[in-house]
Amino acid sequence: MKTILYILQKEFRQIFRNRSMLPMIFGVPLMQMLILVFAATFEMKQIDMVVVDKDLSSASRELIAKFDGIPFYHITEMVQDEIIGEEMLLNDKADVVLNIPVNFEQNLVRNDKAHLQLLVNAIDGNSAQLIYAYSSRIISSYNQNLVAEWKGIPEFTPPAQVKIAESYWYNSELDYKWYMAPGILAILVTIIGMFMSGMNLVREKEIGTIEQLNVTPIKKHHFIIGKLVPFWIIALFDLAFGLFIAWLVFDLPIVGSLWLLFGMAGIYLISVLGLGLFISTISETQQQVMFVSFFFMMIFILMGGIFTPVESMPQWAQMADRVNPIFYFMKIMRMVILKGSGFFDLIEEFISLSVLGVFFLSLAIWRYRKTS
Repeated sequence: MKTILYILQKEFRQIFRNRSMLPMIFGVPLMQMLILVFAATFEMKQIDMVVVDKDLSSASRELIAKFDGIPFYHITEMVQDEIIGEEMLLNDKADVVLNIPVNFEQNLVRNDKAHLQLLVNAIDGNSAQLIYAYSSRIISSYNQNLVAEWKGIPEFTPPAQVKIAESYWYNSELDYKWYMAPGILAILVTIIGMFMSGMNLVREKEIGTIEQLNVTPIKKHHFIIGKLVPFWIIALFDLAFGLFIAWLVFDLPIVGSLWLLFGMAGIYLISVLGLGLFISTISETQQQVMFVSFFFMMIFILMGGIFTPVESMPQWAQMADRVNPIFYFMKIMRMVILKGSGFFDLIEEFISLSVLGVFFLSLAIWRYRKTS
């Protein structure tokens, strides 16, 4: 036990002597929470609309006024040639083009129906869906008021029907920052656990101190515990620091148990630290560790459900996520923080992370050679 304590003392001194470590320990959580959460938050603030009005009637002007009265619709151009509107859409100068054809009002009066065309810039699929949904509702509202006015009804009142009251659980205000903050924290813990632990061991190889340690009488398990425990503690500290920032800046509600959250994070870190140690055993330079670590991290993060729901992925990708530790930890973060889930709600994630932790740590121990 004394040997492990001496190694831990040596590691902490070495970490805090490294000038590049302290900014990563304190700066990375602050920057990630304040920048990445806002960068990953999707919110429609302005929709640039081009109107192609070939009718120039009172009905078309009334419809245009409906859109112009919505705060986040900005009518940039009003033209009479649909080719100009399409060119502006293709040149990314417009988000949506509204085409009002000739005889629009005449068809409404004579035939009780008329056609409109919406051209939506669908480069961003999320934006396109929202723009189309908003625009369709505005046109539908215009149509209802038009029917009420022409039929002589003072105010359009829909027939009696079953009313559905919607209530959202766990994130009642649909604040996207609350949804993204736990995912960003999962990325933070992964960076500290995988990236920094691997870099630290390879740095020993580069400066030559690993050879001095190898000739000492310390055991292999002493060395591995001494190398991993400091970053285990630092990652948990960064998790607490990130939670504090999220609570302070974004008013993130922490509904579940912090003891459960940090306990699950500790188990998750075993697998991440084991993977980082394994990467360091097959690398000779810090540059190699960076490239290999980022390769695994990008795959784990993109397939972990942080930005894209796993349920919308192909079946083979969902099966591959069974060996992705971030997939389980991301679910734990959101379920504990937003839903207040208990241990028995997370039993599948607990077992999976425990198995992955034993596997990655065993692989790293098997690959490490003290005499190398």
